[in-house]
Amino acid sequence: MADLFGSIETNATPPERADAPLADRLRPRTLADVVGQEHLTGPDGAIGRMVAAGRLSSILFWGPPGTGKTTISRLLADAVGMRFEPISAVFSGVADLKKVFAAARDHARIGQKTLLFVDEIHRFNRAQQDSFLPFVEDGTVTLVGATTENPSFELNAALLSRAQVLILRRLDAVALEQLLARAEALIGLPLPLTRQAREALIASADGDGRFLLNQAETLYSVAITEPLDPAALSALLHRRVAVYDKDREGHYNLISALHKSLRGSDPQAALYYLARMLTAGEQPLYVLRRLVRFASEDIGLADPQALVQCLAAKDAYDFLGSPEGELAIVQACLYCATAPKSNASYAAQKAAFRTARDTGSLMPPQNILNAPTKLMKDIGYGAGYAYDHDAPEGFSGANYWPDDLAPQIFYTPTDRGFEQRIAERMAWWDARRGSDEAE
Repeated sequence: MADLFGSIETNATPPERADAPLADRLRPRTLADVVGQEHLTGPDGAIGRMVAAGRLSSILFWGPPGTGKTTISRLLADAVGMRFEPISAVFSGVADLKKVFAAARDHARIGQKTLLFVDEIHRFNRAQQDSFLPFVEDGTVTLVGATTENPSFELNAALLSRAQVLILRRLDAVALEQLLARAEALIGLPLPLTRQAREALIASADGDGRFLLNQAETLYSVAITEPLDPAALSALLHRRVAVYDKDREGHYNLISALHKSLRGSDPQAALYYLARMLTAGEQPLYVLRRLVRFASEDIGLADPQALVQCLAAKDAYDFLGSPEGELAIVQACLYCATAPKSNASYAAQKAAFRTARDTGSLMPPQNILNAPTKLMKDIGYGAGYAYDHDAPEGFSGANYWPDDLAPQIFYTPTDRGFEQRIAERMAWWDARRGSDEAE
């Protein structure tokens, strides 16, 4: 899918098609016209430096839709005098690639270098990605790939090692406002919106310039006599669906943001990311599983009720379904965000498991072994076991560790929440255990 963005001057050469979409008519003519990506296209940016040197390396553009990947690639080829050859991984196969490479070699013989632009490059399988390598290495093509997905996950390591990854930013409000102003200059009419509605239109674009211009074009195509307010604008335009792939990086980014907001005890941010996921179509049970995990990993015994709340929210959602059951998920989220935090249980698990793997063959002390047979009793199983309920204060202070393993400390409760009381209990037991050993 092609994208942008920037503008043309009003005295620029008219487009060939007067009926072309507004976004295409506003396609920039030079890299200087591109908005929102100055960190790349400016004099100190990677693209600016390449153009100044007149020499390109292979590039992978990574960024959300509507931020300029296709347009920048085309302008980059123009800026350094290269032949621009675009293909899409959605519509192209091995036969198409062979034709592209053959044509690139023919042009190379007459001194014409080829910039091969591959849109949605992550959609090529691993074997297809490998097919680029020899032609990139021998200089037949300079590869410029575009992807909305994290290259670390979607592209071969060999391909990544031969290309520079450049990150395109989602367009901010300033850049999107520039696009609207340029659209108004091209059309010769202001958008029929109040100031608040204009701000709402920009916010609805979620950083996607093409989407914004398509919405602006819709407004221009409708007879509107009075400027629309936000409510009227919302009624006229279709609601934008959140960009969210449940099996891709967006999914992992948001669940990471939710988890870390909970850990940082920010209930407002946690609720925001929870809402982002649920309104974008995430499975509520997936979110609930993560909340249950969080209750054990990051709260633990600092507030034992956190795990109860999360499991109760799961039961409530199972019982009510959507949308009523989502309120229980919100309740669990807010409980976890505002609960005292401790990873002492999590740290204890990792330490205990590590020691168990290292010492897994050690026999427990005989005094705490069961002796269901006479033979086992005769060889000392259970001999000398101190029954704690019969001991003073219900505590015997006996040793429960294998003879060849010194007592270990895995769990160290914090001084937060309920763990403060647990720490007091453990200190009380340790004091008596120490006095028993001294005697």
